[in-house]
Amino acid sequence: MLVLGPLAGVTAAYMNFSLGFFVGGQVLAGLLGSAVTAGYGAEGKHGANYIQTAAASVASMSGMAVLVQAMVWMGLPQPPAWQLVAYFVCVGMFGVGVGMLYTPVLVDRLRLAFPSGLAVANILRALTDTTLLRHSVKQLASGGLAGLASGLAASRLAFLGAIEFSAPTFGAGLVVGARIGVPAVLGGVISWALQPFFVSIGWLQAGDPFRKITFLIALGAILGAAIVDLALIFWRAWQGARQARAVEDDPEWRRVHRGRLWLWVVAWAAAILATGHLLLKQPLFFLALAIALVFLFALVNGISAGVSDSNPISSAFVVSVVVMALLGLTDPGVGLMAGAILLVSTSVACDMQQDRSTGWRLGTPRTLQFRYQVLGILVGAVLAVVFARLFMAAYPVLLQDQTLMKAGQQPAEWSSAMTYKFVGVLRSLTDDKPYQRTAILVGIALGFAIELLRKWLKPRHFVLDAIVLPSPYALSFGGFVNLPTSLWLGAGGVVASLVERFAPRKQRALPEDMSGTSLFGGGLIAGDAIAALAIGAAGLLSTVF
Repeated sequence: MLVLGPLAGVTAAYMNFSLGFFVGGQVLAGLLGSAVTAGYGAEGKHGANYIQTAAASVASMSGMAVLVQAMVWMGLPQPPAWQLVAYFVCVGMFGVGVGMLYTPVLVDRLRLAFPSGLAVANILRALTDTTLLRHSVKQLASGGLAGLASGLAASRLAFLGAIEFSAPTFGAGLVVGARIGVPAVLGGVISWALQPFFVSIGWLQAGDPFRKITFLIALGAILGAAIVDLALIFWRAWQGARQARAVEDDPEWRRVHRGRLWLWVVAWAAAILATGHLLLKQPLFFLALAIALVFLFALVNGISAGVSDSNPISSAFVVSVVVMALLGLTDPGVGLMAGAILLVSTSVACDMQQDRSTGWRLGTPRTLQFRYQVLGILVGAVLAVVFARLFMAAYPVLLQDQTLMKAGQQPAEWSSAMTYKFVGVLRSLTDDKPYQRTAILVGIALGFAIELLRKWLKPRHFVLDAIVLPSPYALSFGGFVNLPTSLWLGAGGVVASLVERFAPRKQRALPEDMSGTSLFGGGLIAGDAIAALAIGAAGLLSTVF
């Protein structure tokens, strides 16, 4: 937490300031953590899991330093550092609790893949078990080297940039397979094909990327499908299915005290209201609304991360501001502080789901893992403010509001795309756009209808399951990202399925969820994370010295 956490944290902050996104710290922290605990044998996987849980939480919180940058761009007065830290701590702790509340649904019941969580589990199992290591080292090492090479070469080889190759996206496709990858491609192609139509009805301007509107439809589709799945889960619980299976389905390592967990969530929600209203002078209504929306978007984003490894945290921020504008919000400062609740909480909650999926595969006690994540949140909340002040003091270019600059004035090395998106939507609070709400409702209707048909027909054939009636969760991925990203996820999924189908059958020495392709894919994700760390550290040192 005190070494790997700040290391991952400074990388996350640097990437968010320079690019507008950051690589999750789970895989890299798990890889390095397993080196620390390798001497403990197979049981060392739990210690390594605790290390990566804490370090990844530090990184997730550190990346939120861009919220302070958004305050500067909009000319808002910055509260004292201790007040911001207190606010971030309360929001992070609340997000941890909500994330744990959804673990039985997303991890235990729906059993989503969580590609990064699976990659971490594979790495920890392989590096702490000599038997597994002998059977997996080739795939894991070759994937890691390929990811490292492509990550380092991406900025130097023009053709990689031209085809927008993404090693971690291709690796995630290798983990999830074609039944997830192909629908993602389908969603991307449909979104791209509808771009002229969206322009014709005024939802997009000529030249706008399709995802500027399709991300709203995609979020709605996930929500619509989740309504169906949650209704079924609650119905079964009402019939007593959960109680009947409690003894055999809930081993000791998986149990948490539900009453204490709810008390945790309620207490930190009250703390958000107290710090936000008394310290930061924000209105209680919009703070409470943001807290309520967290319960929705922690689920929606959690499903998205579980299916495709994509956590659209900036989309949650944008949609929450749109909803607040519908209810009369016109103050950008209020929108920023209330939207920060969504941004931090969904980031932390989905990070927790990735960690819980790793723990589910390893049998790591959830209560202990929860405590390590709490410690990571404490450190990360402090570092978020520290890194924000440090970077903006060292690089004055980060203080310039890029939303007011012409194309030729944009800084080449500090694009701050996430901050750009936040400030852009906050500046539009005085310009109501009803079609954004319509897009969300259209997505909800589509997701609900498709998932209802899937539950009724129970498609098993690949064409019906992946093309005719694809999962809305996988289909929505194409609405969040550019088309090449969807294509690379789909390519990885197709390759994985073909290899698993036609590769020679060998005696299985690996667990069921540790295929050769998933190991190689996990290596790609880990290698790219190491490359991102190296590039971030080199870029930071070069600007300092």
